[in-house]
Amino acid sequence: MSKPLRIAMAQFDFPVGAVAQNSDRIIELIAQARDELGADVVLFPELAVSGYPPEDLLLRPGFLAHCEQAIGRIAASVQGIAAVVGWPQSAGSVVYNAASVLRDGRIETTYRKRELPNYAVFDERRYFDVDPDGGACTFQIGEVTLGLVICEDLWFSEPLDDSVRDGAQLVLVPNASPYERGKHAQRDALLAERTRDSGAAIAYLNVVGGQDALVFDGASVVADGDGTVHPAAAAFTEQWLAVDFDPEGRRFTPVLWMDDGDESMDALAWRAVVRGMQDYCRKNGFSKVLLGLSGGIDSALVLAIAVDAMGAGNVTAVRLPSRYTADLSNDLAAEQCAALGVQLETIAIEPAFEGFLKALEPVFAGTEPDITEENLQSRSRGAILMALSNKFGGLLLTTGNKSEYAVGYATIYGDMCGGYAPLKDLYKTEVFGLAKWRNTVGGAPVIPPAVIARPPSAELRPDQTDQDSLPAYDVLDGILYRYVDQEQSREEIVAAGYAAEVVDKVLRLVRINEWKRHQAAPGPKVSRRAFGRERRYPITNGYRGE
Repeated sequence: MSKPLRIAMAQFDFPVGAVAQNSDRIIELIAQARDELGADVVLFPELAVSGYPPEDLLLRPGFLAHCEQAIGRIAASVQGIAAVVGWPQSAGSVVYNAASVLRDGRIETTYRKRELPNYAVFDERRYFDVDPDGGACTFQIGEVTLGLVICEDLWFSEPLDDSVRDGAQLVLVPNASPYERGKHAQRDALLAERTRDSGAAIAYLNVVGGQDALVFDGASVVADGDGTVHPAAAAFTEQWLAVDFDPEGRRFTPVLWMDDGDESMDALAWRAVVRGMQDYCRKNGFSKVLLGLSGGIDSALVLAIAVDAMGAGNVTAVRLPSRYTADLSNDLAAEQCAALGVQLETIAIEPAFEGFLKALEPVFAGTEPDITEENLQSRSRGAILMALSNKFGGLLLTTGNKSEYAVGYATIYGDMCGGYAPLKDLYKTEVFGLAKWRNTVGGAPVIPPAVIARPPSAELRPDQTDQDSLPAYDVLDGILYRYVDQEQSREEIVAAGYAAEVVDKVLRLVRINEWKRHQAAPGPKVSRRAFGRERRYPITNGYRGE
């Protein structure tokens, strides 16, 4: 009977651009995998040396040179174990998305990614080339033949099939695959198909951590050669994973493997936005955050996310009441801060608002109050919050959601002020759903139930509600999901049962507010089609075919 092969999988965060830091950590982890886990081979994520995605850093020769020096230093440290490490390999005028097998102090072989994704958030064809002479990459550890492919390669049958034709019993797959709702089921179905068809087992390792708008969930997984997919590792959690591989049965036995207790859509989405905020702040040097707390659902949810991400002592909430703010709004904001142990400040915007009105009075003479005065209230709040951020150094969180950004129901330089937008990729109906879910875990509710129950309002004029200007959110979000996420046409949306005049209004609002979205703060991607790097429409756009 063949001896099992022990595989260590480093599900950790390797920040973009931190080449020296990543290299030091990789060297330490290789030694740990050998000495503490007893591993025969250790696998690191895609482009672990440079972090993913390095974007235009790859256009800098100095950066590529540092990555090459780093992989050489890592290789020199490897003894008594094989290590598979991802890095950007420069070869003259071309660059490859590569992963090298390191053993006995040297680079033994290198695989170059064959399928370069160039859709959604991916721009790999901008930076990387495909090696015309590249093919399968296999290597031996004892009596076991291992293959190696990278991320997108797995979604095409040929790279894996070539490895199997070269004798691979087990294929290692390093990944940098961002989280989105529903992706785990799609990935597991693919793994089952690939292993069942090829007979080779697969060890699929994904990186974890937030990078600007992307959040990588880890959730690494192994699949036996008969198509059996094992439970995924805990998502959004840095951890060592270790499995023993039986080459005869082509089956895995977990040795060190923490899986998820709750893989529901809401649980994963919550952890995505929390991890996204946490890493955005940490990697950009912010230890504290602040936000305007209105007593409404959006800011209440952002406050709860911020406390989970940063700790209550590092969060400041600011009430900014106006002449139109209901007493209930102030009371609910105070109630939530008391429950969470968050510092609450109150700064009335009336003096600032009056100052603007007085300054503009000569020019506005003879005009009637309209949305201009409403926006001035929001911009008074934005100026105050930015002043607090400047003075005390915390990152200002903005509280807009995907529905509002889609139709422009947000004030540029007002409530859109801020450095990070935790709800940017959550529709309003998803905001309500996530708030209700969060109140079911961890004991007492973190969002006052009255906040969830009350009608949403910007409170910029007497008795205002969002539905004065917008369709009901279930209708609005249904249209937006079809148009933005699924890219359906006007005719398809109307055929789904939505009133033509409502569809026309919503689609027009989406089109004319592109300029606002181009100026919006980054926020964590959780959907298939997030605003920003995933949905990039021109501002100046004469196309009207829907």
